[in-house]
Amino acid sequence: MQNDNRKSLEGSQDKYAADTLTDTYVWYEGNWRHEEYKHTHQRYQLTFVEEGYQYFYIGQKIYLVPQNHVIWIPSGLAHRAASEAKTVNLMLVLFKSVPNEGFYEQVHVFPAPAVLKEMLLYASKWNKLVTEDEEQALFLKAMLKSLPYFCNENNALQIPVPADIRLIPVCNYINANYQYNFDSDELADMAKMSVRSLQRIFKKETGITLQKYMQLIRILKSIELMDIKQYTLSQIAFKIGYKSLSAFTSSYFAVMKSKPKSRN
Repeated sequence: MQNDNRKSLEGSQDKYAADTLTDTYVWYEGNWRHEEYKHTHQRYQLTFVEEGYQYFYIGQKIYLVPQNHVIWIPSGLAHRAASEAKTVNLMLVLFKSVPNEGFYEQVHVFPAPAVLKEMLLYASKWNKLVTEDEEQALFLKAMLKSLPYFCNENNALQIPVPADIRLIPVCNYINANYQYNFDSDELADMAKMSVRSLQRIFKKETGITLQKYMQLIRILKSIELMDIKQYTLSQIAFKIGYKSLSAFTSSYFAVMKSKPKSRN
């Protein structure tokens, strides 16, 4: 597809799908480009990140979807996507209707197991088709029905966004200066409250402490750096603020429940 035809990630593809009578629509594209605006559409969306990584801004959370992960987004839920990865290869499957189960009405991010990746690879043969044959309908319906069983959700990939606007400068500061240790008094001054109030309100708003928030930001940044395949794990550890590889590895495992793997 030429650049002049590669429009918004969801905007143009959803319009395209909405013009068809198919219950399911498959869209695979290498090197996605995005218009970063929030929008909604009337189909349920399964997005598989084959290469690169993607951030989805949904409600009061930011979801990181790394390589070989999927995100499920319910119909009508406002969201926007963004990424600074050099290359982002995505596959989307859009569903007009889903089973009447709670799973399908919530956002989920989870690693794609081998069987799901194989199913998605097979489904790519229906890429951008505007007519739906019997095999496509049955195959994608079976995949849809199996998603709750494939889901091994990783809540560590969610960044909470506080609703209290006094905390936004604090979050912005940590996001921009995650490689440095923060001073609690300085952050409290930004929020125009005492250190004790800041710690209490931040935990109430986000569900995690300031220290845990910084740890989460550092680990998600490490995933970005691993993705570009230019640095060793030791280099990444120092870039995100850890004094040793062992400290980074321990912190990464505490968040992700697995050890970091170099992609060099």
